[in-house]
Amino acid sequence: MSEETQTISNNQKNTDIKSIFLDNKKYIIAVILILLIALFTYFFYVDYKKDLKVKISEQYNLAVISYNQNNPSSSVSEMKNIINIKDPSYSPLALYFLLDNNLLNNKDEINQYFDLLINETNLDKEVKNLIIYKKGLYNSDNASEEELLRIFKPLISSENLWKSHSLYIIAEYFFSKNEKQKSKEFFEKILEMENSNPQIKIEAQKRLQRDFSV
Repeated sequence: MSEETQTISNNQKNTDIKSIFLDNKKYIIAVILILLIALFTYFFYVDYKKDLKVKISEQYNLAVISYNQNNPSSSVSEMKNIINIKDPSYSPLALYFLLDNNLLNNKDEINQYFDLLINETNLDKEVKNLIIYKKGLYNSDNASEEELLRIFKPLISSENLWKSHSLYIIAEYFFSKNEKQKSKEFFEKILEMENSNPQIKIEAQKRLQRDFSV
């Protein structure tokens, strides 16, 4: 191909590209604008989440300070607000704080907060499992058999860190109700597990030997 022919070919390509751009100018500009808006929205959202996390952290720390300064009513109010924010880090901490310091006494209200965290908060899987376990533990003294098994079902029907702990609580529950056969079955389930918590497994073995040996 001669130099002149090559020049003509290149000019034609440039003309074709320019023509394509002009024919699709509005579409191309729209795509660029959409991309720019998407990037702006993403970075705005990231900054917003960071700022929100800082604010929730400050709110939690102030609530703890209020409690330590003998202002429990203010602390309770702030902790409830934090739970309702449904933050995956501080909402569980707020509920734990209320329970550990005996600042809530209404069983229905406490279970509503448990359910809010379990069902409506975007939690890490094992954090969620821990909250389910804590809910079961909290209700284990007064719940019916059906209710307790319903609470613990997600934990005892799958492999997770809290399965053996949950089986142990259920075994203790049935033992306290003098339903020893059911209690024995749940203690035995712990021994049958491949990955049960070592300490829980030892305690289950002790209970079987002490309370169920013939």
